[in-house]
Amino acid sequence: MCADETGKATIAPAEQAIIDRFLDQLWQERGLSENTLAAYERDLRFFANWLAAQKKTLAQAMQADIQAYLGHRIQQSSKTSSTARLLSSLKRFYRYLLREKQIEVSPVDLIEAPRLGRSLPATLTEDEVVNLLNAPDTSQPEGLRDRAMLELLYATGVRVSELISLQLSFCSLQNGVIRVFGKGSKERLVPMGDEAVEWLQRYLQEARPELMKGKGVHAAVFVTNRGKGMTRQAFWYAIKKHAQQAGIRGKVSPHTIRHAFATHLLNHGADLRVVQLLLGHADLSTTQIYTHVAKARLQALHKKHHPRG
Repeated sequence: MCADETGKATIAPAEQAIIDRFLDQLWQERGLSENTLAAYERDLRFFANWLAAQKKTLAQAMQADIQAYLGHRIQQSSKTSSTARLLSSLKRFYRYLLREKQIEVSPVDLIEAPRLGRSLPATLTEDEVVNLLNAPDTSQPEGLRDRAMLELLYATGVRVSELISLQLSFCSLQNGVIRVFGKGSKERLVPMGDEAVEWLQRYLQEARPELMKGKGVHAAVFVTNRGKGMTRQAFWYAIKKHAQQAGIRGKVSPHTIRHAFATHLLNHGADLRVVQLLLGHADLSTTQIYTHVAKARLQALHKKHHPRG
């Protein structure tokens, strides 16, 4: 496949125009993130490039063309998950063309997606979480900020993108809740808990003014020592450093702490639908993967209450 200097597949302007219109429509209807839209564009550009070698356009593609392209990708050692995502992109794109009356039949609808094995999320024990929370040096502004971020992340289970985009006006310390905007810009209120409220309040009173001293005004709750909003990369680096200090083996990321939030809630008897609402999952099936961690608790309850336990 040909690619330009940005690494994107090179395609005809007419093909790019169709993709751009599709992405605009997708953004208006779904409010998807830039990363998600970029993934759709990448999939479609490479497919359009491959079709061009077959002297076909996106609108001319048949079911056999898509099957051949999927086979081509698999021969290139494409992962099953990548193939499934590609097929999802193509299905959504051709439904759009069908709705716009640019094609009469979708060439994708009869193609089944490859079955994916459901991987279990990596998580932390409650002791590991405590050690991680205690790792930052809270005598320093950056350490106090990191402690507040970790406490808030574990107390709420928000995504890292939701955490770093949190603004001062979205926090109600008095009511103990934060307002976050998840995927598709869906808004939800999430309770923080007393411990997270205390650390957040201390950070806002002691560390944030020090980090922002003489550096203007910023709406973000969590800022760097340059007075700018925390980035995803900077927070990942901070978590990695604190995990090493805490003696935690294996990879630890913001998503690992989100998993710990969900699994620990379920272990302590939380209702699955409550966890779904707190995590901001649109579908309960997405949350159900966390129920594997409740196995030990369920076995203990069975042993305690069942006559033959």
